[in-house]
Amino acid sequence: MNIAVYGASGMLGSRVAAEAVRRRHEVIGVTRSGGVLPDGVKPVTGDAGDPETAAAVARDADAVVVAIGPSRTGEDHQIYLDALRTLAESAGDTRLVVIGGAGSLLVDGRRLLDSPGFPGIYKAESTTGAKALEYVRGLGDDVDWTFLSPPPVIQPGERTGSYRAGLDSPVGESISAEDFAVALLDELENPAHRRRRFTVAN
Repeated sequence: MNIAVYGASGMLGSRVAAEAVRRRHEVIGVTRSGGVLPDGVKPVTGDAGDPETAAAVARDADAVVVAIGPSRTGEDHQIYLDALRTLAESAGDTRLVVIGGAGSLLVDGRRLLDSPGFPGIYKAESTTGAKALEYVRGLGDDVDWTFLSPPPVIQPGERTGSYRAGLDSPVGESISAEDFAVALLDELENPAHRRRRFTVAN
């Protein structure tokens, strides 16, 4: 399988790219800055919001993984949402897997980001992530999409190859970035959540 990963030098994107290489897929790593990529990943410097880049990458890929998110350094979050729209509009028949956030997961019908005590420092990012989920769900049958939300805590750790999966509610508190990548590649190789959001945890 030919897999393109946007944000392939980031914490999650790099682990998704490395897991894909581990499974002997052909991997293109798309970054804006030309950052360091895992071994075996073909580098492409480009912007997810550029229609020409998005179309060219999708044309040569069986799946596009969106491992980018809203800015944490003060950049307008609309830039991320516009980039996501560009990637979706350029996908064609290529599968689109969007890595989202945990804030839109539901507990007793309420989004985590709306619950008492939700950390204020993450509120803006999580709100934008929820908008991304709403947009992707609105694509309907026009795009072969999947939206993958992590649990509340995700960080580098051990690759155990084991995880639990659920749909719109958390199935645990945390997961290693490595096992998150395992879950994403499992979904690409054996699709079970086409045009759905799902979540995983250790």
